Amino acid sequence: MERNITRYAILIQIIALAGCSGGSRDCPRCGTMIVAATGEPQSLLPPLVNESVGRDVSDLIFERLATLPGGASPIDSSAYRPGLADRWQRIDSTTWRFHLRPEARWHDGGPVTAADVVFSFEAYQDSVIDASARSYLAGRVSVAAVGDTSVSLHFQNRSPEGLYDGVYHVRIIPAHIWKSIPKKDWVSDTASSHVVGSGPYKLVRWDHKQSLVLESARLPTPSVRRVVWRFSGDQGAALHLLLSHEADLVETVGGADGVSQAGRDSNLTLMRYSSAVYGFLGFRLGSIKGKPVSPPLRDREIRRALVSAIDRKALAHAVYGDDVRNPPGPISATLWIWSDSLHPLAYDTVMAVSAMDQAGWRRSPDGVRAKGGQKLALDILVPSTSPARVKLATGIQEMWRRVGVTATLSSVDFPVFQQRLASGQFDSYIGAWLDEPSPRSLADGWTKQGWGSINYGHYANPVFDTLLARASRTFDKSVARTLWHQALDSLNADAPAVFLYTPVNVAGVSHRLTNVTIDPYSWLARLPEWTLIEK
Repeated sequence: MERNITRYAILIQIIALAGCSGGSRDCPRCGTMIVAATGEPQSLLPPLVNESVGRDVSDLIFERLATLPGGASPIDSSAYRPGLADRWQRIDSTTWRFHLRPEARWHDGGPVTAADVVFSFEAYQDSVIDASARSYLAGRVSVAAVGDTSVSLHFQNRSPEGLYDGVYHVRIIPAHIWKSIPKKDWVSDTASSHVVGSGPYKLVRWDHKQSLVLESARLPTPSVRRVVWRFSGDQGAALHLLLSHEADLVETVGGADGVSQAGRDSNLTLMRYSSAVYGFLGFRLGSIKGKPVSPPLRDREIRRALVSAIDRKALAHAVYGDDVRNPPGPISATLWIWSDSLHPLAYDTVMAVSAMDQAGWRRSPDGVRAKGGQKLALDILVPSTSPARVKLATGIQEMWRRVGVTATLSSVDFPVFQQRLASGQFDSYIGAWLDEPSPRSLADGWTKQGWGSINYGHYANPVFDTLLARASRTFDKSVARTLWHQALDSLNADAPAVFLYTPVNVAGVSHRLTNVTIDPYSWLARLPEWTLIEK
């Protein structure tokens, strides 16, 4: 009890120091929503943000020129909604012109101008900053001011996703603050006074390793006037803050145990929404730093057998409960090309056993398959910091054992996991990627373009590459969808990985909040529309 009182006192202090407009000592949380987060941002400056909590916070502070609703196709120009720009038009096949909102202001009071937009695009393309979106922009788009309130974006080549590239990747930052700071110093700049945006909320306080506070920056004032992030070390700690009613919201309550605990609390609502994540077991199929490929994995038919020996549905449900789906390829359920008509390899142990027998991998008396004195054995690399991935690896180990395949598990700390992936020290690994709205990101994970980046297995398939390139150049949404499906079917047939799960996240939401809608690509993006009921 004493611990809870202390925590509540700290919470009141955080809110009071941030300013409690409209509240009172009898209602310390009036107008305030508290988010339990499972980590703290390294930076809030958009070109430097590379993790989800930083994105969640910065997307409320900074704006894109326009926004794309979750689930919409990037090649559908009619799907975009106003952001910092209130209107735009196509000038020619490679040029768009955007007109900024006349009332757009930085949080320190100055007007947002076309010069700020030009400065922002230059920052995202700068090699010193090395923003994650730089590859989509550098050398591909030039930006010019047209007066003080309009800008033209000119793309080097005509592309069906030109509008998407111009608005999705870049949040606009204030030139009057950042142009005088050497770019080499941006990553180490921790001054809260430099975190100035034009979005619906502004930063008012950041106590590192503890909390962060935003307040409404626009009129009319939204129902949620203040947002407090409380940083916790892991998912369990974040859930505890929610269950003890020290927080109003958590992005996901976790697996089946978390759902069960939160579901028993009558003060909470569980909101299910599709996640933009997909998880998989990937094989190393290329020689990396002199490390040869494991002999069984060189054989496409053995890879297909290994995939077919895994009951993806049973495995995913055992680990994640009923709120999970099996992806039909390296995509999440949020992506516009998702379809149940795609053809991943089916669970079929009879086929798996037959293929291994025909390839000469025969069972020995102990049940383990071998060929020429070599066992059919693989190691599965997994981060020990992810209990769910460890469970997936353990389940795969057992399923492979039943068909005569020996699997060992290497469970390591996450930094070691990353180092071993980069150096090719694995046969297979359990990975999880976050989608963006465009399927073009498949090139990073599953073509030669991604070697040295996130295609750790060094997979390459000329048929897949050709179909992906054709799909990326297609302007007709229906034709593009067909080409994407053909590309995914060719990849599935080649069996570079087993695509295991795409979860349905379950957010825990206090009954203080109503009218809650969640965008899977930025789950708090529609926060200004939510309603907070004072109690």
